[in-house]
Amino acid sequence: MKVFVSGCYDMLHSGHVAFFRQAAQFGDLYVGIGSDKTIEELKKRKTVYSEKERLYMVKSIRYVTDAFINTGSGMLDFVEVMDRIKPDIFVVNSDGGSDIKRQLCESRGIKYIVLDRIPDEGLAARSTTALRGEVKSHLPYRVDIAGTWIDQPYVSEHGAGWAITASIEPNHEFMERGGMSTSTRNTARKIWPYELPPYNEEMLARLIFCFENDPENTGHISGAQDAIGICMSGITRHYYEGHFWPSRIESIHDEETLSWLEDHLAIVPMFPRRPGCSVVDGKDITPEKVHALTSAAERCWEAIRHRDLPAFAEAYLASFEAQTSLFPAMMQPGVAEFIEKYKNVALAWKMLGAGGGGHLMLVLPDGAKRSPEMLDIKIRRGG
Repeated sequence: MKVFVSGCYDMLHSGHVAFFRQAAQFGDLYVGIGSDKTIEELKKRKTVYSEKERLYMVKSIRYVTDAFINTGSGMLDFVEVMDRIKPDIFVVNSDGGSDIKRQLCESRGIKYIVLDRIPDEGLAARSTTALRGEVKSHLPYRVDIAGTWIDQPYVSEHGAGWAITASIEPNHEFMERGGMSTSTRNTARKIWPYELPPYNEEMLARLIFCFENDPENTGHISGAQDAIGICMSGITRHYYEGHFWPSRIESIHDEETLSWLEDHLAIVPMFPRRPGCSVVDGKDITPEKVHALTSAAERCWEAIRHRDLPAFAEAYLASFEAQTSLFPAMMQPGVAEFIEKYKNVALAWKMLGAGGGGHLMLVLPDGAKRSPEMLDIKIRRGG
């Protein structure tokens, strides 16, 4: 007897193996595997494993007699393979059956069997949909250190300067709308769901920036510092002079410097930016205030390079004060109370991102004891 099953088998797991074992009890098991093209069309996402890898893995399972990449498209992409194999039985999981599949089998004289999803003893029931929701993305977050807002041309037209960002590992689940570039990160996840590809980092940042910002959009353009901060490892500064993309980019990857910065920075969650909050309302952009922002960023970079903690704390706080002078609405109700709470334990502080809430990042003195609510950061190595 020939038995046929068909599916994607992306993120191959124990539930697939248990299904193959059950189906193989009816005869020699043949497997049709959805092609990369079909999966992308049906599920609107890239596969985790290519069709060649999935074919290799499925063929390696001892319950499988042979496997093939389906040559059709849509929900019945397996029909051509099925007609070539001429199975006696077609087996589906209880959540993978349909009247169309049943009618297809009836038209070809093939017995149609539906199996319940039963895991082997001691194992949890698995499905790709549930598993996909449990898999953590390893895409980095962005923290802005100094000079940000200068990436918006309506700011840098009053004075060119640097923004400084760091790409950090996802060692915590940071809140959405919290100044960690989660909207840009979520955009990146549509292209690379789990991790950045090993490719030129600046080019990856350009791709995300272009993907996120519709060229026909006449409204807000997400700043390039978000994409750069996510994609470019280490500590990076980028120079803006009236354009959306920086004219210069420089990075620090020195291990001592990265470790020094990690030792002195901690993140405190506050509250997500509230719905309807506009941090650009009441903005007051003048050349003098923009110069204060860019000057603080330059001092911050030099302090990081020389690992000068007092100079770093001074410039870090000055950058925040310059930001809130330009955009007073960053200081939404509740933020000042968080700052007051940590004034006696931190050398400096600033909100991450555009403010309005989110996360507060602290500069801690040497040897400071971290309280339980303080989250450490891990700067992404690379370069």
